Amino acid sequence: MNPSTTTYVSLGSNLGDRLNHLQEGIFQINARIGKVTKTSHVYETPAWGFEGEPFYNACVTVETQLSPSELLEELLKIEVFLGRERKQSSGYASRTLDLDILYYNTEISKTDSLEIPHPNISKRRFVLKPLADIAPQFYHPIFNKDTRNLLQECQDKSEIIRAPHKLYTNRLQLFSQLHFISIEGNIGAGKTTLATMIGQDYNAKLVLERFADNAFLPKFYEDQARFAFPLEMSFLADRYQQFMDDTSQYDLFKNFMVSDYDIHKSLIFAKVTLQEEEFKLYRKLFNMMYKETQRPRMLVFLHQNTERLIENIKKRGRSYEQNIETAYLDKINRGYLDYIKSFPEQNNLIIDISEMDFVKNKQDYEKILQKIQAAALQLPL
Repeated sequence: MNPSTTTYVSLGSNLGDRLNHLQEGIFQINARIGKVTKTSHVYETPAWGFEGEPFYNACVTVETQLSPSELLEELLKIEVFLGRERKQSSGYASRTLDLDILYYNTEISKTDSLEIPHPNISKRRFVLKPLADIAPQFYHPIFNKDTRNLLQECQDKSEIIRAPHKLYTNRLQLFSQLHFISIEGNIGAGKTTLATMIGQDYNAKLVLERFADNAFLPKFYEDQARFAFPLEMSFLADRYQQFMDDTSQYDLFKNFMVSDYDIHKSLIFAKVTLQEEEFKLYRKLFNMMYKETQRPRMLVFLHQNTERLIENIKKRGRSYEQNIETAYLDKINRGYLDYIKSFPEQNNLIIDISEMDFVKNKQDYEKILQKIQAAALQLPL
């Protein structure tokens, strides 16, 4: 086994979701190349050497057992994986992701395809600034000057703005910063399944809605008008008790919490099922009970078309659900969307999973995680 070598890699993106391209680049480096031990701040800089949109730039420290040529080969694969298209013409161009080896420990080498240290380190302020975050005292093996001195002497006077974002070494670290994620959706959307998968894969405390023990639920599906109010009141009491029990204490052995419901779903369902006067009373009680409950940092709504909802409901085989009408599911869907639109200040993420099967298809599951990841990166620190 080859010994581990410290290498420094720069990342840049000026196409598409720049921040997520940097983040996914780091995750790919961590998975394919070696352990990412440090990440710099993110900086926004003008395009260098050509006319183009501004870049997001960053640098990372990586411990790798790959040789320089193997490292370069893997970095090029990651660029392609994240959508970079290299044109035949020479010169610089916009790109989804640009990865460059800056240093490979203190090695000095030059081949037709790779020069170490990178020949333009001292000329590029957009490289030196983030590099100074993670390796301020690392000495250039040729110039014999550390990063801070190179930055001070750099002739590039391009404006560099520190972006209000943070990059993470792995997705577990990113999700942990959310503290509490709520997965929501209509009946049969798959919210419990997704919450369970995320909880298992990322060591999260699961907060799952207790619905099977509600004695009014089968009766409600038989006679909605008669049993709507007692059903919603019993859910209100049960959810309040469970939510206070499960979210008031963190599990020291878990990284964050993920639930398969949001406390405000009570209002959404009650508005559909209750008469106007009943709903007014219900909402008054709701506001009193939930005044100080913890809110999720992010609410993820799984949007599923009604046909797929009916299929999923039939597959899971709960007898009391088999006669749910499509009109009722349509009303619930609209209720969720109206609720989300009415709270734009809340961190809401709508994911259309009508054409996905995230249980059987790992790529679909990854797409959902990617969307949560991209939204999480945009949240204020």
